[in-house]
Amino acid sequence: MNKTNFTALIIDDEPPARAVVRSFLQQHPQISVVGECGNGFEALKSIQENNPDILFLDVQMPKVSGLELLEVLDEVPVVVFSTAYDQYALKAFEMSAVDYLLKPYSQTRFNQAMEKVMAQLKKGQKTNAAELLKNHSAASNSLLQRVVVKTGNKMHVIPVNKIRYIEASEDYVMIYAENSRHLKAQTMRYFEEHLEPSQFVRIHRSYIVNVSFVERLEPYDKDTYVAIMTEGQRLKISRTGYKKLKETLNF
Repeated sequence: MNKTNFTALIIDDEPPARAVVRSFLQQHPQISVVGECGNGFEALKSIQENNPDILFLDVQMPKVSGLELLEVLDEVPVVVFSTAYDQYALKAFEMSAVDYLLKPYSQTRFNQAMEKVMAQLKKGQKTNAAELLKNHSAASNSLLQRVVVKTGNKMHVIPVNKIRYIEASEDYVMIYAENSRHLKAQTMRYFEEHLEPSQFVRIHRSYIVNVSFVERLEPYDKDTYVAIMTEGQRLKISRTGYKKLKETLNF
């Protein structure tokens, strides 16, 4: 028997924007609102507690963006983005999110989005978060200022200047920061392309280092070196990585 009633979570840092969604949903009695959240931290907790079928998700939020929230979800509900900006981000969302709403939007436009939502829900389909994030990454040329990770049920924001190094870990990366390490479903190539190149260098296929935390270089064998980090870790450097490191450190 197909499910006919669904639940939704409204996530937006602006109360009036949340009120608009709740008001427009009155024309859709098959959707029950299980909560409203003003930031990504509240949203993660509510998603874990309520397991909503739909997220009405603001893209730009001050603590954690909508995309950063999606990065740490194990399972992603059907997503409708809302945003005040119609630039590169929307082009990336078109192929991955169910729909996006450009603020301010009308009841008619909202209803059009809901038709897509209901069609997807009735098929039992889920938003492909991995594809969504890949499309967004490809569309964005901006450098990372922070990385959002999840430990247990909690979300943490790591400023990139606190990252000491990143290690490849099969289909994931391990991010080593101050007194902590975090596994993240992302590629080394992504970080290589989105971290400040004068600060972060890929020294090996398995390592990207923050040069501020490289204490010294030591010979490993005849033609290779290791980077000695400030906390004592010894990271192998490839020939290509050594060349990049020399250029970055200007020695």
